Amino acid sequence: MDLGIHYARFDHPGWDARLAERLTETARVADEGGVSLMTVMDHWFQMEDLGGPAEPMLEGYTTLGYLAAVTERLRLGLLVTGVTYRAPGLLAKTVTTLDVLSGGRAVLGIGAAWYEREHRGLGVDFPPTAERFERLEEALQICRQMWSPDDGGYRGTHYHLDETVCVPPPVRGRVPVLIGGSGERKTLRLVAAYADACNLFGFEPDLMAHKLDVLRRHCDDLGRDYDEIEKTALTSLDPVGERDAFLRQMEQYAALGIGLVTTMPTAEDPVAWTTALVDDVVPRLRAL
Repeated sequence: MDLGIHYARFDHPGWDARLAERLTETARVADEGGVSLMTVMDHWFQMEDLGGPAEPMLEGYTTLGYLAAVTERLRLGLLVTGVTYRAPGLLAKTVTTLDVLSGGRAVLGIGAAWYEREHRGLGVDFPPTAERFERLEEALQICRQMWSPDDGGYRGTHYHLDETVCVPPPVRGRVPVLIGGSGERKTLRLVAAYADACNLFGFEPDLMAHKLDVLRRHCDDLGRDYDEIEKTALTSLDPVGERDAFLRQMEQYAALGIGLVTTMPTAEDPVAWTTALVDDVVPRLRAL
């Protein structure tokens, strides 16, 4: 099993003077220590359960571009891009640029968006849930077309593009797509239809098995090979402070076919936390 780090908060003590330093060193330790993926959030305001808008938050794709320059191996993505935050054609171009400049390490993590407060706060439209999912599907179609030989127009219900030109193209021809979320009717169907990977919340193993079974049924309905899709999970367990419990659950996850788990630094010092992670936990995960 591989490990990802989700750098979800920047408010470590002394952040106003050391934010960039800690982010950089955390990424370098992860890069050199065998972590597979590093992600940040796609939010303009910090989430309310992590302190809300008064806490520091960096724009996601700018941050990933910076991380691409200070790392060599880490895959880089947002967990996950909110479909409402950027026009899909511009999103495809942004992610492609990250992929080209990082040497093919970009991942397009994407979802339907949910944080109404930051939309209202910064004057961004926040459509109803059903429309956001419609926009998500159209955005996935647009990205797919942008990364294909077809550079003609696109006409959807919500988005109209006259041209879908994307030069230079992604390093591998297209950027892998990860869809975040666990909704059984819409989200997991979109995973089966469009995604290279899913990201599920850190459910107990029985519920995780159920979610994966739902995904498998969607794949069967659409004629998609279930095994083509990378299964990833985001856990709230601390692999450093709760190592044994974490490893027990990861053993169960691995048996279900989950190949990567993403975890969030919880200590006041994310660099020391990440150092402990790569020294003690990454080798144990690889043995699963």
